[in-house]
Amino acid sequence: MTSRPDWDARYRDSDLPWDTGLPDPHLIEFVRGHHLVSGTALEVGCGTGTNCLWLAEQGLEVLGIDIAPTAIEEAESKAAGVAHVRFACLDFLTQEVPDAPFDLVFDRGCFHVFDDDGDRALFAERVARVVAPDGVWVSIIGSTEGPPRDHGPPRRTAREVVEAIEPVLELVDLRGTEFRTDVPSPARAWFCVARRRKDPAQPSTRW
Repeated sequence: MTSRPDWDARYRDSDLPWDTGLPDPHLIEFVRGHHLVSGTALEVGCGTGTNCLWLAEQGLEVLGIDIAPTAIEEAESKAAGVAHVRFACLDFLTQEVPDAPFDLVFDRGCFHVFDDDGDRALFAERVARVVAPDGVWVSIIGSTEGPPRDHGPPRRTAREVVEAIEPVLELVDLRGTEFRTDVPSPARAWFCVARRRKDPAQPSTRW
């Protein structure tokens, strides 16, 4: 496992360009489009809890997890008195997530922070362990589309995404989008949906 940034320091310093203070529009569209008004949800890399609070308002039982203690403290403060949502500080790659499985697993820019192929594959394996048999994983992932840039979210190729996911999860949707629509020249992203496999991935064939 490769070394990682000090995420807690980023939260202590309020160096949070990803924290818009608004629920992710892709999540809103997906939840409303699939009429998810009950069930359980997990957000990996929940930050200060904005998406979790919105999911709880829709009627889901929500757990938000993050590796940064400061983020969890802020999330718990924002959620004071709010029902159906709770938070835990843990490392998704190495620690067990309580109360699995979940009907919805969501991450906005968490999968893509791992530079190592093995870490991304492990992330997908962990998703497969916590998503319910009929549940889904929704992920917003920085893509290699768009012009060059020297800042913003990490970029992952479609091949890298699929190679991590396909062995353990069934890919339902992978399409281009943008992280934000309220800023000029927003960073491009992949909108990815996958679910637990009912059948193992089959080998490629030739005619």
